[in-house]
Parts: sequence; structure tokens; C-alpha cells
Amino acid sequence: MQGHGHTQFSDRKLSHATLASDVEGVMDHLKIDSADVAGYSYGGAIAYQFAIQSPKRLRKLVIISATYKSNGWLPEVNSGFKMMKPELFTNTPMKAAYDAVAPDKTKWTKFLEQMIASAGTPYDLGDSNISKISAPVLIISGDNDGLDKIELIKTYQLLGGAICGDFRPMPKSQLAIVPSQGHVSLMMQTSTILTYLNNFLK
Repeated sequence: MQGHGHTQFSDRKLSHATLASDVEGVMDHLKIDSADVAGYSYGGAIAYQFAIQSPKRLRKLVIISATYKSNGWLPEVNSGFKMMKPELFTNTPMKAAYDAVAPDKTKWTKFLEQMIASAGTPYDLGDSNISKISAPVLIISGDNDGLDKIELIKTYQLLGGAICGDFRPMPKSQLAIVPSQGHVSLMMQTSTILTYLNNFLK
């Protein structure tokens, strides 16, 4: 995504629709008609947006510790976004990772300001849009990752899940709750996540 990894920083305002269009643009450039798409955290919201606006380009969708609306997070998380400052990320593994690959290391503070502003802006991609996603969706969440689990179950219901699979056919979408994991620690559980991914995408 814009400003992430090897991708150049841009002053262009971040939006879900624009970033999802960027994903489609990359696919066009690489001549990829359709793909499985995975997104973690902020990237998960972009992945939801991609599923909504480019459904024919999507095969399967994987959402990791993310939501399609602001109130999908616990209130303390939304409050935390409002108090976030760039200096909180000084001397962190995130800063080291940025410095290792960013085309221009001097954009670090501007990049953080951009991301913090975007993360703190209320959004809602719409229940009706989520319910129209026809591709199979795998949702992976830590049990203590900051997501409101009541809202997460509602999301899974919109995707056809949370039924009694003993009485009806199993839904094509899946929900995995990983125990004893927060938002950041969940990404360290690579073997667990890869097992879920491989089983879902095969």
C-alpha cells in the first residue's frame, strides 16, 4: 500500500476506495485477472473495500484482525487512535522495518501522521455491502486483539456463518479465533496462521 514497505510515500490522502483501487491497478500491471486477497489490520479494511468494489477480481478473501467499520473495534481502541502520536513509534521494530526498505527514510514522520489521521477517521463500509460479498471469506482474530467480538460475530453472520452446521450445510466462509493473542502478537503466530490459510486457500 501507499507508503508501506518498498512503496513510495505520497501526499495523496489515504482512503479505502483509493487504496483498494491501487490493488486492482497492481493486478492490472501484473496481468492478474483474479486473486486470493489477504489483509491484516488496516490492510484488512482495504481488503474488504476491494471485495466490495472489485468482486470479479476476487477469488477468496482473508481478513486478519480487522473490521469494516469503526465500531467493530472496542471503544478503548478507537480512543487510542485519537491519542496516537508519531513519537510513540520511535525505536520500535516498526521503525526498524521501515528504515530497512523504505525508498525515503525521511518520510517516516509524515507517513505516520498520514496513517494516524486515516486510522482515527470514522468509517463504515456498510452491512449491506458485506452481505453481498460472494467470495469465501476467512476471518482470523486474536481473542484479545481489540476487535469487538459481538460485532465480529455479526460480520460472520452477514457472510452466512454462525449457523448450526449439524442441521444445515456448512457455510463457505470461516471464522478462526486464536486464543491468548493480542493485535500485534497474533502476527507472530505464523504456523497457526499459515495452517488456516493453507487449508482455506487449497
